[in-house]
Order: sequence, then structure tokens, then C-alpha cells
Amino acid sequence: MIISASYRTDIPAFYGPWFMTRLNAGSARVRNPYGGRDVNVSLRRKDVDGFIFWTRNAGPFMDALAGIDNLGYPFVIQFTITGYPRALESSVVDTSRAVGQVRAIAERFGPRVVVWRYDPILDSSVTLPAWHRETFARLAAELEGAVDEVVVSWATLYRKTTRNLNYAATKHRFEWRDPDAAEKSALLIELAGIAARKGMRLTVCAQPEMVEAGIEPARCIDAGRLSEIAGTPILAKTKGNRPGCVCAQSRDIGAYDSCPHGCVYCYAVSDRDRARKLYRAHDPEASNLQ
Repeated sequence: MIISASYRTDIPAFYGPWFMTRLNAGSARVRNPYGGRDVNVSLRRKDVDGFIFWTRNAGPFMDALAGIDNLGYPFVIQFTITGYPRALESSVVDTSRAVGQVRAIAERFGPRVVVWRYDPILDSSVTLPAWHRETFARLAAELEGAVDEVVVSWATLYRKTTRNLNYAATKHRFEWRDPDAAEKSALLIELAGIAARKGMRLTVCAQPEMVEAGIEPARCIDAGRLSEIAGTPILAKTKGNRPGCVCAQSRDIGAYDSCPHGCVYCYAVSDRDRARKLYRAHDPEASNLQ
């Protein structure tokens, strides 16, 4: 089984000690976010094909990555770097530090280990299309040679996402909008060209309506990439997490409403104050993350 750690929260940034405790214990307890029974997930090497880590800050996790590698677990890191203004993401590390971390990971573990995520794309008065083109081009230049894929998607506007965006827009005095399909497609085509010139393939996460010539669907849980890193075939059926998702089957060990980064567009956090409270109350020795 491929283990996702975690699209529900940023384990490398905030919960690394818990993860390593559970890895050494050989299992993690995962609470069902929809009210069902908790499940016990094996983390023993014989049961784990590899890990997919999701983060915006791998700095606190660098020693852990070395330990995981020494134990023989292959892994891929989905690393989000957007460079958005603080009104949209109040406490993520600055792009120079994030880029430095990506380059350090690629140098140590190989360029196939890291996938850059410029995700989600939000059209606002502080992140207009021209801003995206300029920022994406700058980041692509800084990441050239360290990554070979960049995953993008337009912001998915769940009820809680819309509420949090509206609150932030009022507080920080900006406006935002959901562009029509033609506008979205036009920008992605431009970004795909920028990426290609820097040796990167642009893929789109769980938005098949945005897939067209030169742009492929993203496989964020990518058994093929993980197989290359592992040096052995990893067989996993396609089983997406939502409509349009073409990821390989995996088991996520994270928890919603537990990431205190404060990104106002985040689908995994309904209330940042609650997330910060849960983070402060977190027990790194517990069997489950939250």
C-alpha cells in the first residue's frame, strides 16, 4: 500500500516527530473524517510500497527524510510553492527558503523525488493573471533542474473555502473571482509553455476539463514515479480521492482541520483558529495524529 502523509495536513512541517514515532512503532491509527470507525494502518516496511509526503515546509523534516531513506522506504514529496501575498497565506515559509529546501532534497535524493505544486491558482486583485505569469516564471527558473513536473489546479470553491476567502477579502481589502473556463485554460497553456522551457511537465490535478494538448492529468499519488525511485515495480490500481482524480490507490494517515499554515483557500481547513488549537493540543506520542 502507498501511504499518503498527508493531503489533509502538512505532516513534514508540523507533525514530523509524531510520524517518526509511528513509523518506529509500525502503525498509525487514523480517525475516519466522516464519522465511521477508526482504522489501524500498518507502516511496517513489508506492508508499505512507499510514502507520498505533502508539504510547504520540509525544513523540520530533513533529518527524518534521511532516516526514512536509510530504512529503505521510497518516497515522493509534493512540495507546494506559490509565492502568494500574506493576505492569502499568512505563515508559510518564504519562497527562497522553500526553493532552497527543494534543491537540497533533489541534490540528496534525486530530482525525481520532488514534484512542485503551484496549486491552487486563485484569480484575485492581488494575484491577477499577469502576476501568475511573472511569479510562475520566476519560480520555474529558480527550480530548474531540481524538479521535472509541476502540478497545478484552479481553486476548488467549497462552501468553507468561499467563506474563508470572503472573510479574508474583507479583512485585507482585496477582491477575488472564479474565471470562466476559457480564461482558465488560456492561463494554463501559457504556464505549460513556461514550464516546458525550464524542463518541466505541467499537469493538472483533478480537473479533467482543463486537460488538453500539451497538458496532462496529474497523478499526485504516482505509482510509476515511486517505482522508479524504489527501483522495483509498484502495482497499484487507479482509485482517485474525488471526481476527476487519477491517483493510485493509497491510504492517508493525516487529519483535516489540523494544519495551522493559514492559507485562506485551503480545502482541508474550515477554521484556522480550530486548526491552531488542535495543533497546540497535539500529542506526538499518540497513536493517531488528532
